[in-house]
Amino acid sequence: MTESMKERSWAKKLTGSKLVRWLVGIPVVLALVLYGASYLLDEPLRSNMEKKLNRDLKGYSVRLPGLHVQLIGLSLTLKGLTVLQQAHPDPPVAYFPIIKASIHWRGILVGRLVAEFTLDRPKININLLQLRNEAARKDSLKERGWQQALEDIYPLKINTLKINDASITYIDQDPKKPLVLSHLNLQAANIRNLHFPDQVYPSSFHLDTAIFDSGHGTVDGAANFLAQPYPGIKGRLLLEKVPVDHLSILTARSNLSIHGGVLRASGEAEYSPKVKNVHLEDLTIQGMKMDYTHSQRTAGAEKKRAAVVGKTARKLSNEPDLLLRADQVSLIGCTLGMVNKAARKPYRVFLADTDFHLSNFSNQFARGPAQARLKAKFMGSGSTTASATFRPEKAGPDFDLSLKIGQTQLTAMNNVLRAYGNFDVSAGVFSLVTELHVRNGTISGYIKPFFKDMKVYDRRKDKERGFGHQMYEMLIGGVASLLENRSQQEVATRADISGPVGNPETSTWQIIAELIKNAFFKAILPSFEKEASGAGKR
Repeated sequence: MTESMKERSWAKKLTGSKLVRWLVGIPVVLALVLYGASYLLDEPLRSNMEKKLNRDLKGYSVRLPGLHVQLIGLSLTLKGLTVLQQAHPDPPVAYFPIIKASIHWRGILVGRLVAEFTLDRPKININLLQLRNEAARKDSLKERGWQQALEDIYPLKINTLKINDASITYIDQDPKKPLVLSHLNLQAANIRNLHFPDQVYPSSFHLDTAIFDSGHGTVDGAANFLAQPYPGIKGRLLLEKVPVDHLSILTARSNLSIHGGVLRASGEAEYSPKVKNVHLEDLTIQGMKMDYTHSQRTAGAEKKRAAVVGKTARKLSNEPDLLLRADQVSLIGCTLGMVNKAARKPYRVFLADTDFHLSNFSNQFARGPAQARLKAKFMGSGSTTASATFRPEKAGPDFDLSLKIGQTQLTAMNNVLRAYGNFDVSAGVFSLVTELHVRNGTISGYIKPFFKDMKVYDRRKDKERGFGHQMYEMLIGGVASLLENRSQQEVATRADISGPVGNPETSTWQIIAELIKNAFFKAILPSFEKEASGAGKR
């Protein structure tokens, strides 16, 4: 090879080597420049974004201690974003350790430039004061600036959202008894409806969460996040092993106390501008103890609450744009009680070992009446069975009820007897049969109690009571003997019930409770006192 050929070959290699270095070096240098520039931009962007967010949000403020932009990949990471309600800033409404926003590269393949958001370990905190403040506001959710705040974070519209290991904590009144959803995960895709625009709900989503530690819930469904005037959603819900007694902090204001109990449920729901449909396939609560407490202090609130319930029931009944239905609602092995603290002497009546089943419940009359059946032990001993038919309420409560209570130990009812008859018993058995019908605002039926082998006066038990009270109880016992059915060894009477429903806003369950209380506690038991007075004069 000649010298000139060697020189040309060397020159060509040198030129090729320089080209490779340039081709490799330029991107590397550019990447280093972009990498360094990213850090230089962090603080100005953080400060500017924090100002924009606080400018756009109404009634809320934010703190953003950290931000990092990656020019390579065009992603943005927010660190430690905290959202506070200005009226009640403690605790913060939300805390987001990491929010990452980036281009949804799969969207580019179909010609759309959109974003994907990932939220890691967010914490949502809500309390009663914050909820009340939010409910009292007159501006709409759109006017509060949340949508603009999201656009301030990342200019592209969100198409994919992932939430990893979130927690939602609600504190009602007692901070030591929070309600917590933990390990919540959510995935939502196609939020911008990029695919299948002809479908009603084109955006799929999946949510799963732990409920009050031991429970678990999942929701799988689809949504139309762009529907107007509000998004539409359709999904299937499954709840398992949810501890019911955690809800006692919410029911306390309704005079309900709950202890124990585990809930499971399954069903579907659809809520959109055109359709409102809730279908509960099965709901079962097992092992719950629940008491309703009536007192003079809360009597006014109870009356107002009953009126609201009755009004709401009539409004929802046969509402053409709303379908509520439940295939099966069951209470298994539960104890249901009523505590009356407003009586002269407080007492509690209850059903133990209660198995209750409600089927075909609906607010639409066309779906037919709901059927209910019950099996329990009244006051822990009386074999109790009941059946009922409930029709959707159009002009008020509409139902038929049949109830039988047998072989209840009367000694378990002494607190009731003392409250309404001012006497107690040392032996005896109580039974009851009743049929009640409510339709078109009119009540009809009867209630018939039986007292068997009733022993009112016990010299040993009552020896420390006053002479007057001992004589009174002896008279009551004498009346029982006078009324006793010699062949059956029973004291029996019957109260017929008829007339209009006194208050058209009264709810079905309130009517049932009031009928039994008025017909039995206020009419039958005092009759013993009346008869005793008559017997004393003879």
